[in-house]
Amino acid sequence: MLFQEPLGEPYESMSVDELDERIRACKSALGERVVILGHHYQQDDVIRYADFAGDSLRLSRLAGEQTGAEFIVFCGVHFMAESADILTSDSQTVILPDLSAGCSMADMADAADVQTCLDELSALIDGVGTIVPVTYVNSTAAVKAVTGRNGGACCTSGNCRAVLAWALRSGDQDGAGHAKVLAVPDQHLVRATALDMGYSLADCVVYRPHLPNGGLTADQVRLATFVLWDGCCSVHQEFTVEHVTQRRREYPGIRVIVHPECEISVVQAADMHGSTEQIIRTISDAPPASKWAVGTEINLVNRLACKHTDKLVVNLSSHQCLCTTMYRIDPQHLCWVLENLRAGRIVNRITVDPAVKCDARIALDRMVGHKGAVTATSTAK
Repeated sequence: MLFQEPLGEPYESMSVDELDERIRACKSALGERVVILGHHYQQDDVIRYADFAGDSLRLSRLAGEQTGAEFIVFCGVHFMAESADILTSDSQTVILPDLSAGCSMADMADAADVQTCLDELSALIDGVGTIVPVTYVNSTAAVKAVTGRNGGACCTSGNCRAVLAWALRSGDQDGAGHAKVLAVPDQHLVRATALDMGYSLADCVVYRPHLPNGGLTADQVRLATFVLWDGCCSVHQEFTVEHVTQRRREYPGIRVIVHPECEISVVQAADMHGSTEQIIRTISDAPPASKWAVGTEINLVNRLACKHTDKLVVNLSSHQCLCTTMYRIDPQHLCWVLENLRAGRIVNRITVDPAVKCDARIALDRMVGHKGAVTATSTAK
């Protein structure tokens, strides 16, 4: 993880009003030269300045569409800024307001380990070319590059099902034509999606990179369709079946909707599961007076509760599940990067090595080319 030096004065002692005035002055002065992208998990004090807000899929597409902007300030985490640099032109500059804004899930998969995994699995079943990587966008550029080089694609929680279907579909049906998928770095998203597609838990095995062959036998790999990397989201891992039970007891008739990065037991205990955008759409379209417990990052849950006052929207957990690295982006750091841009200085530029960028772009382009579902998925009971 990169380290961000403390900003010091005057930023650390600025009032809310002064920060607001200075940020808006910079936006006005820079005009169309700068575009600010904000992920849904950002705090309200940051998202208010975003020109566009969205989840990883929407922001990836938007980054590539900002052809007229000289600077793209990404209020998210490091892998998102890397993806923006990959998808934008060489004449554009991507900036991350706080270099310490990383992702623990992305850090769970190293590019060399992923390539070793692919080599090990292919040798284990003597099936070179039968396993294709499908890599969650929550990954480093280097891991995305390994994915592209091995014929795979990236995905988001919004279009995971479409990408998996592509990976397993035959070549004459415009698919990748592979028999098995290596899902990196999150195991929970693809497990939940596999069940949605009609597969069973027995079709999924977990590869643990610290063990020889991931701790798997040849028979286990042969029988599986999905080999899942042993990774997870520290935020969504916090939700439990007990939280679901508690909310149902506290609010009779409440509907539970969770992100598919939650453990499969939580996904199965919920009424629905879906990506950030799918959760937003589902609650927005829900009838007045409906009640919802939402299992995802707390900033989004609070924003939904404030926006939809005609409904009850509560956090699934009794404690706040906060993405602490995303939270490192704050108005102070946003003001700092914008004022430097206004003065002609570029700070916190995120760049991806050209060789890595070329292969990673292949995987990201395949991701962007697959549409996501609009609404969340109902859990089979």
